[in-house]
Amino acid sequence: MFNIPDYKKIRVIIDTDAACEADDPFAIVHALLSPKLIVKGICATHFAQDNSMEQSYAEIQTILAAMDIDVPVFRGQTGPLASDGTASEAASFIVEEAMREDERPLFVLCQGAITNVAKAIETESAITERMTVIWIGTHGTAYGKAPFREFNAGNDVEAANLVLRKANRLWLVPSYVYSTIHIGIAEIERRIAPCGKIGQHLFENLVRYNNSEGAGWTQGESWSLGDSPAIALAINPGCGHFEMAAAPLVEEDTASSECPGNPIVRIYKDVDSRYILEDLIAKLELFTRL
Repeated sequence: MFNIPDYKKIRVIIDTDAACEADDPFAIVHALLSPKLIVKGICATHFAQDNSMEQSYAEIQTILAAMDIDVPVFRGQTGPLASDGTASEAASFIVEEAMREDERPLFVLCQGAITNVAKAIETESAITERMTVIWIGTHGTAYGKAPFREFNAGNDVEAANLVLRKANRLWLVPSYVYSTIHIGIAEIERRIAPCGKIGQHLFENLVRYNNSEGAGWTQGESWSLGDSPAIALAINPGCGHFEMAAAPLVEEDTASSECPGNPIVRIYKDVDSRYILEDLIAKLELFTRL
């Protein structure tokens, strides 16, 4: 596998509801195979099911075992901010890593409810100046009636608004961007499934979810790998166009409202989906040859 100069590398923490649907595992694998990203730890995040954080934790372990890679994994908050007052090991780890003296910048790549980051900010507000958060979530600057309930923000509206209100170094990837990372299941079977144990797991896990009752919202034979931009933008911030605007307020129905008092943040308007997908697939192919 190719390498890059040390001065171009960055520290990352992956914050993920890995067992929620089927896109998180692809993003986790992409991060682990990218030489620019020094993965300091992976934090498990809750979603809209009982015991969901533990399910995410177990899926992360399954991915690491399939790749034979050892990375620290941390249990996160077990539910929304208001229901879980004690800082989890994931929130504590985010604080610890953010406060660490290191010349390499820290990025926290959030692929689900942003509760762990919100709890970390509650615990130590100084971390907002010491890390960049990339979050797959909200309806961005599409103000007005919500087109649908945005899942990641909707799983913890209070945490979402805390981060949007306090995180100065925030890159948002809203619903109208992350929903464009389309790939056919046939392409996944042809190009990803043959890539060793992890390729087979990614394919089978997606097909299993696609055939489940919970996947009634999907198109049937395609998928949106909506969490992957969090990884791709850390690797290459220029793989999309963005605007600088005040972070939105998330309403209870997950609609975005203008909030001029919020920090000015980076909000992506589009990303290069084929760059993202081809980079993932090429790295999986190279990994399999090792």
